[in-house]
Amino acid sequence: MEGASMPYNPRTVEEVFKDFRGRRAGMVKALTTDVKLFYESCDPEKENLCLYGLPNETWEVNLPAEEVPPELPEPALGINFARDGMEEKDWLTLVAVHSDAWLLAVAFYFGARFGFGKNERRKLFSMINDLPTIYEVVTGNAKSQSREKTPNSSSKSKSNTKMQSRQSESHTKGSSKSQPPPKDEDDESGEEEDEEEDEHGNTLCGSCGEYYANDEFWICCDVCEKWFHGKCVRITPARAEHIKQYKCPSCSGTKRGRV
Repeated sequence: MEGASMPYNPRTVEEVFKDFRGRRAGMVKALTTDVKLFYESCDPEKENLCLYGLPNETWEVNLPAEEVPPELPEPALGINFARDGMEEKDWLTLVAVHSDAWLLAVAFYFGARFGFGKNERRKLFSMINDLPTIYEVVTGNAKSQSREKTPNSSSKSKSNTKMQSRQSESHTKGSSKSQPPPKDEDDESGEEEDEEEDEHGNTLCGSCGEYYANDEFWICCDVCEKWFHGKCVRITPARAEHIKQYKCPSCSGTKRGRV
């Protein structure tokens, strides 16, 4: 099948991790921002279907590979059959767990195929373990584990601060409240900035599940208060300036009725 077995073969720890991140990002999208399309793609009337994450950060629902044994480990079969027999939230959680297991299987398949030693396997697992699992992203556990809350400045200036990059957020945080009197407290202010950067560094994108980076534009949903990369939800800084109340794809989407 097309996409289940890509001709791309990463050979180093860094290449395998890049492959892992790409596939993971695609599957996170399927279960979060693209959840409506994913739900509709898993028709129970069709044959055994699988959710595949691809290295280019996209996803697809398709039949399993025909060759035996397959070129890569196969994800869970028949996810579509369970769709209507469970609550949607429980079904998505189940798919997320199996997706995590598949990603690890693919990563360490490459490791075994290209002879990774003990140190390389440890390094690969450490890099993977630094990212929240798909299950944690889908259930919201990643948010609580990283002590993530909407940055303090968002409550001070919802219409402006939420629409700015995280890099400029520390500026707006200072300007959105009364300026403190000048004092010779360089050490204290430095500690506060470090704490703020640490807090922001633990923030996860509600779409791809990646951590905050200083040079990226982010936007916060006024409904669920999750933060997103602008690129993940297709919002540019210029467009954000004209949005009075931003709703993420999940909050703005129409709810599906159960049959």
